[in-house]
Amino acid sequence: MPTHKEPDFLALEGEKLEYPGPKGTFVMKNRVTDIDSYQKLFDPVTTQRAIGEASTLYIYSEKAVQRIKHYIPDVKLIAILRNPVERAFSHYLYWTSQGYEPDTDYNFAQAIKEEENRIKNGWSHNWHYIQRGFYYQQLTRYFDIFDTSQIRVYLYEDIITKPELVTKDIFNFLNIADDVAINFQKIHNKTEVPKNRTVNTLFNRSNPIKSIVKPFIPNFLRTKIANKVKEHNTGKPILSTQIRQKLIDLYQEDILQLENLITRDLSNWLKT
Repeated sequence: MPTHKEPDFLALEGEKLEYPGPKGTFVMKNRVTDIDSYQKLFDPVTTQRAIGEASTLYIYSEKAVQRIKHYIPDVKLIAILRNPVERAFSHYLYWTSQGYEPDTDYNFAQAIKEEENRIKNGWSHNWHYIQRGFYYQQLTRYFDIFDTSQIRVYLYEDIITKPELVTKDIFNFLNIADDVAINFQKIHNKTEVPKNRTVNTLFNRSNPIKSIVKPFIPNFLRTKIANKVKEHNTGKPILSTQIRQKLIDLYQEDILQLENLITRDLSNWLKT
């Protein structure tokens, strides 16, 4: 796996990565848009039995499936699906915590209300909180073009409740050793939601103050200070029952179709 996380090449090939956004032009960074740069991500490969990368945009992108078929027809595809309601809210919280959601308060209902217009106006997928949760529509594109033997679909709940079994199944699917020691206790990419967005933005985004202070404080000390401030500035927002039910109703048909597609019981996703 490349150290470059989520290159998104197979979804964004040839694109300029400049989109309308809340503050004018939004530039998507750290993405790969040409085949040469994408191939260079795998330069360290020697005798590995399996290589790959993880880009969450591939399931949502209408262009990615055809490009994957073109470049890697014998690919093995792995999708991990989270309850679409929880996924939408988590996506919103993360993007807001990074300072990109224009509403000054944590107002998920308002973001949902504005999503359709944002999409029509060309805002990037980063603001598509709700639309990215229609998994049946998205996965069908892959099941239509790839053999089912090339696809594995897991649930986020599987990762939480039985990580050892899931990883072993993935390793077997990839035909690689399944006796690798993995630390399942470590939490990765936990979204921390700031109480004060100004303070959070000060630490997470480029700004003049950071540029002035940086030369005078060692990196390890800056990191320690930043982590301490973020810890004290973290809250725990909760998704309201009313919005949850609204989204369950919105996703219900797609969830029921998804159950048949992947032959999994998803009834828990339909509970308030």
